[in-house]
Amino acid sequence: MRVRLRRLMPALAVAALALAACAPSGASPEPEPTVTAQAQAPGAAATVLAAAEPAELALQASRAFFASAPIAVVAPVTDAGAQVTASSLAVLLGVPALLSGGAGGSDPLEAELARLGTETVLAVGAVDGLPTGDDGASAEAEPDRQQDATPATGVTVEVVPAPADPGALGALLGVALATGHPVPDGGQVAAVAALDPTTPTLLTLAAAAPPATPQTSATLGEADLPERAPTETVSGVVALSDGAAAQVAATATARAAGAGVLVVPGGDPRGSGAVIQALAAAPPDAVVGFGPTFGDDATLAWRAATAATGVELPGGTQLAYQGKMNVALYGTPGTGALGVLGEQGIPETIARAREHAAAYEPYTDETVVPSLEIIASVASGGAGDDGNYSSEQPVAQLRPLIDAAHEAGLYVVLDLQPGRTDFLTQARLYEELLLLPYVGLALDPEWRLKPDQVHLRQIGSVGIDEVNQVVTYLADLTQANRLPQKLLVLHQFRGSMIAGRERLDMSRSELAITIHVDGQGTQPAKNETWRALQVNAPPVYWGWKNFYDEDIPMLTPEQTMRIVPQPDLVSYQ
Repeated sequence: MRVRLRRLMPALAVAALALAACAPSGASPEPEPTVTAQAQAPGAAATVLAAAEPAELALQASRAFFASAPIAVVAPVTDAGAQVTASSLAVLLGVPALLSGGAGGSDPLEAELARLGTETVLAVGAVDGLPTGDDGASAEAEPDRQQDATPATGVTVEVVPAPADPGALGALLGVALATGHPVPDGGQVAAVAALDPTTPTLLTLAAAAPPATPQTSATLGEADLPERAPTETVSGVVALSDGAAAQVAATATARAAGAGVLVVPGGDPRGSGAVIQALAAAPPDAVVGFGPTFGDDATLAWRAATAATGVELPGGTQLAYQGKMNVALYGTPGTGALGVLGEQGIPETIARAREHAAAYEPYTDETVVPSLEIIASVASGGAGDDGNYSSEQPVAQLRPLIDAAHEAGLYVVLDLQPGRTDFLTQARLYEELLLLPYVGLALDPEWRLKPDQVHLRQIGSVGIDEVNQVVTYLADLTQANRLPQKLLVLHQFRGSMIAGRERLDMSRSELAITIHVDGQGTQPAKNETWRALQVNAPPVYWGWKNFYDEDIPMLTPEQTMRIVPQPDLVSYQ
């Protein structure tokens, strides 16, 4: 027997019946009114639906993407196979996919069905807890039976079980269903995201048992769905999922509403070349992130806006070390006294950087990015006109090498040796270059002097507050200008060189902060320094420097890659 609706008949249906009663004898009856779901666009440019629990996330997605839905599809939260099938049906029907049996009980689901104005539920699997207003027995068989409970909302729904047989299910829906390849576990979100609502496709989960019969059931021969018109969908909205299976129902709801869905492993759209190019090809008006990996609304907003620029770093993506490592030449143009970078002209420097990077390719599965670390401000033996014992190289003097590096696909880091001035003051001098998406920054505390110090009489040092000022400045600059993640390299070969290092600000994902261990000498001594600096270190990336003349002996690329942990940045001086 069918479980009948126990809500007031819609006003349109009442009007239709009244007109039919007044129609002349023999006139055709008014057609049964169709029902239409109404999708809605999120009100903000970026919204994170942060629930990790699948039933709650499905509710959040429904609230975000639908203003009303006379029909909804519901599956049990405990049945992964039913969720995949239900998700494909929700996309086909253009209605929300919801889950029963969530941690909050049936009340949140009931409240959402009431908000949507849902009158009919297509149940996939052993769905229970729906507000039918009945204890499961036939109201027609026992008309005087006292109901055990009344839904708190006062709203009840008619439940239509989804037949397990694809042919019968297609007949119920009024379409010819194509059966897609079984979806492997872990691929649920990608499969639903790829569905085309105009091509009716039934998804099933590989190796999953067929969905069980809903506990609130009806005789299949009598069950049907109301006539429906196409859902009024939205445009310019993209939903982002990290691919977790718990997000499959939310993904279906977004697709049903007309939103595109992109799978973003790790939750950062800057970390996927495919996502970057998709957002750049059609920049959305609004983005919605599913799950806690996307951070808060503000974080998702700037990350998505950055990805939508389409600008990628050398080696791909907008994250500095995403499947990549960097191999760099160190020095300053025009002189070989400060490193191998300045031992030759610009074309030869580019070629040499590429050769150094290529030597590492046999020893890693990552992309090796040839790079340059250019000393932009050089420690000076004299005070100079400004009295800071640092010779700042003019931007115009550095630009030819930087432009050539960009044309050749190299990454560039500007190294600061500030003398008696502070790192932030010098960093601002090179803002024109730091605004380039392929240019990062390095701080060299060895050459940071106190007011009464001069170079080569002591090892310099810097306090963490000064370092954190640069972190804030560079991260703000990166975010405001929608730039890819920047390297911020901190040179260190003694613990005393960065005082208070445990307070390093690691909160800014605009930056890939790297501690570069740049000591020289025997390999046992260098390894001892390497291990010592990692004790109680913040969760940074790590860099290693090979010295041609001072190391005894200098490591080969193969030997360098055996260092534990494996360096993310290797430089040569």
